[in-house]
Amino acid sequence: MIAPGPLDEYVPICTPPQRNAGSAVDSEEAFITQYDMVSLEKVGMLKMDFLGLKTLTVIHDALKMIQERHGQTIDFDTVDLDDPDVYRLLREGRTAGVFQFESPLATDMLRQLRADRFDDLVATNALMRPGPLDSGMHQVYMRRKRGEENVRFPHPALQDVLRPTYGVILYQEQVMQIANVLAGFTLAEADVLRKAVGKKQQELIERELKRFTGRAVERGNDRRTIDDIAAQIQTFGRYGFPKSHAVAYSILSFQTAWLKAHYPAEFIAALLSSEIGDTDKVVSYINEAREMGLEVLPPSVDESGWKFTVIGDHQIRFGLGAVRHVGRGAIESIIAARESGEPFESLTEFCERVDLRVCNKRVIESLVAAGALDQLDGHRSQLIAGLDHALHEAQLRHAERESGQGLLFTDTSDEETVTGEHQLPDLAPWTEAERLAKEKEVIGFFISGHPLERFRDEVQLFGTRTSATLGTWSEHGVTAAVIVTAVKRRISRKTGAEYARLTIEDFHGTAEAIVFPETWGRLSQVITPDALLLLTGGYSARDRGEDRAPFIVEDAQPLEDLKRSGAVGVAVEWSSGKGPDAEATRAMKALCAAHPGEAPVFVRWTDGNGSTAQLRARRLTVALNEDFLRALRELLGSNHVRLVKAR
Repeated sequence: MIAPGPLDEYVPICTPPQRNAGSAVDSEEAFITQYDMVSLEKVGMLKMDFLGLKTLTVIHDALKMIQERHGQTIDFDTVDLDDPDVYRLLREGRTAGVFQFESPLATDMLRQLRADRFDDLVATNALMRPGPLDSGMHQVYMRRKRGEENVRFPHPALQDVLRPTYGVILYQEQVMQIANVLAGFTLAEADVLRKAVGKKQQELIERELKRFTGRAVERGNDRRTIDDIAAQIQTFGRYGFPKSHAVAYSILSFQTAWLKAHYPAEFIAALLSSEIGDTDKVVSYINEAREMGLEVLPPSVDESGWKFTVIGDHQIRFGLGAVRHVGRGAIESIIAARESGEPFESLTEFCERVDLRVCNKRVIESLVAAGALDQLDGHRSQLIAGLDHALHEAQLRHAERESGQGLLFTDTSDEETVTGEHQLPDLAPWTEAERLAKEKEVIGFFISGHPLERFRDEVQLFGTRTSATLGTWSEHGVTAAVIVTAVKRRISRKTGAEYARLTIEDFHGTAEAIVFPETWGRLSQVITPDALLLLTGGYSARDRGEDRAPFIVEDAQPLEDLKRSGAVGVAVEWSSGKGPDAEATRAMKALCAAHPGEAPVFVRWTDGNGSTAQLRARRLTVALNEDFLRALRELLGSNHVRLVKAR
């Protein structure tokens, strides 16, 4: 709120109650007006909204990394807004992290629009609102843009006004221009009509449209045509969007897409840093990074900073600030220690070089669990087991230095005494499940691998939904390959029967599902924490249209059973004139015979012109273990061997 003088001299104000009893006495006071926005405008107050966008920080951090790593200062004022690489990226649907365009709706709209210029971004930002979507105006716009529908103008005088939007009234500013061109409204008068439409003030809209039609007819325009245009403007009130607003948003959309297209590593690193507190988004962006050919590495005390950083050309190092129990003081101590000497080599040396007042046992245990000390001698279970001894040795060394005694009476021939080193306990490494569980405990998700990784083929073959899309309602049944991370048993208030609510996870993030009593009674022994399952289910008709429709589980099958049950087959693929020779065929037959199992074998053939044929071996079935698949790919070539859904 902006007033000519102190606010309380113009409008009644109050201060909000402090939420926290321990709030600082000298903290900045917030003022709240006791008028609503309409009343404030009536008494002449100026109300302005300021958006604090996280995207601005992402852009700032990415530009800073580009400057530091490449020595290039990017000036977006000089960047070509018609850069073809940007629009190619958007047309391909690679919109993760692109401002305003991450939703499936926006991604699909950019594809259908065949976006190839900046105006398409502006239009998309204006079209993906409830009004245009409900009225079908977005479909009209896209058909006309693609040349599938003729562009029509409601009046010949409006061609210049509506040509950029294919004859569709899309922006509030166009309403002002229409009123100016047809009715001779001044821009101030036209702004009253724009405001009425934009604020959806029906009484004001009707009054201003009456003035518009009257003056337009007085200027010699056909009444029926003007009435039709007035009706369009009234309909426009349901979806009208300021072009100035859409352009401002689209500038940020373009800048984020440009960074992703030209400096993907720096952009993804900045994006991950901005979402460090949102586990689902971090998981989603890590998956996006991998699909872009970028490797996201676990944190490292030798290379990580507070935020995510780029290492080399295609690697992003996890930020230490994302590790639980590791505060800024500990990170600053680690960075200071490594900048003043060589890379850390052992656990004892690490403990000796950092400030143990901030890098205490809990901090170091978290660093070990996160993989931040993997470069040291020993594996994670050994480092945890040897931590007490390393801390003790380091504390002794610190005490010696502080007392000034040093190693005055130490036998320097005893290397272990000099360095404080000792042999780490002889322990077996953590299993993959243990390692990943501990990573998730301190980071919030899996980083060095994923429990579903060994079932990636099954995930791709059988999963029709991911955690990112599982909340989208469908009238058809869907499947999702997941790990169950939590099972909450509940008792129905109506029937007293037990049912379950699940938290599930995949490569894209987490989601929730519900198992009703009858199904739960049948599947409670299958759906357990850490189970890797293919869930089949659907949605209730009453949840149609909900933003996050609950997924209802109807069946569950362990992923490890799919290959063993014959649900997955192996296909050998060839094109005309490029089939295997007789020797390779005999070797393939012998290899299949040596690995009997339940998986069917298919032969797929194509003539290179679109015609294909597939044959299934009648009596030949194999075991799809790693040894068999590796040998078959070595024999025929990886591009000729593919796992397929057999049923």
